[in-house]
Amino acid sequence: MEKIMIVEDEMPISQVLKAYLKKANYETVQVFRGDEVLRRFEEESPSLIILDVMLPGINGWDVLRKIREKSDCPVIMLTALSEVDDRLSGLNQGADDYIAKPFVGDEVVARTKAVLRRMGKQTLPVKSFGKLEVDLIGHRVKLGEEEIILTPRDLTLLTFFAEHPNQTFTREQLIEKVWGWEYEGSDRAVDVSIKRIRNALRGWPVSEGEIRTLRGLGYQLSVY
Repeated sequence: MEKIMIVEDEMPISQVLKAYLKKANYETVQVFRGDEVLRRFEEESPSLIILDVMLPGINGWDVLRKIREKSDCPVIMLTALSEVDDRLSGLNQGADDYIAKPFVGDEVVARTKAVLRRMGKQTLPVKSFGKLEVDLIGHRVKLGEEEIILTPRDLTLLTFFAEHPNQTFTREQLIEKVWGWEYEGSDRAVDVSIKRIRNALRGWPVSEGEIRTLRGLGYQLSVY
């Protein structure tokens, strides 16, 4: 299920957006302050962000710029400002679409689907990090000319990292996203899986990337 982050400081509007998106089978995350967005973005890894312009803490334009420094996650700007200059400003700064208030809920859902569909067509099925190639569709991993054989779980974990490079995840987040909520074993299974992946990728030059342990924070696929 694709996850949509709703960044809107007015609770009634946020709740309306959540209801419409939930009805369209999207998972939602609600954020009410601009200065909370980046932290929640790292934690949640949304598929798309609906971002209000007028926010407490940091305004939407500044949030958009910070997001674009680290991610190409699609962003739909949501604002009461309807002037053409404001619309063009958002698109020029990296927004993928623009919706002016007052909006129709069904239109927001339709635009969300359209942006995700457009971005999906642009997503390359193979993620390359130097010698390392991860085929997201064919579920294959190559290191140079050598195919790397992994267990299904390890392959799923590596694929997840490849889809979210340079983002940090705790053990609990990885258990949820890779093992699933029904998993009842120890979260140390993550450590064991990562150890096997590292061993399998021992020929991958550190200058190109590595699976890093960030003490007290979690793991990330760091690529350079």
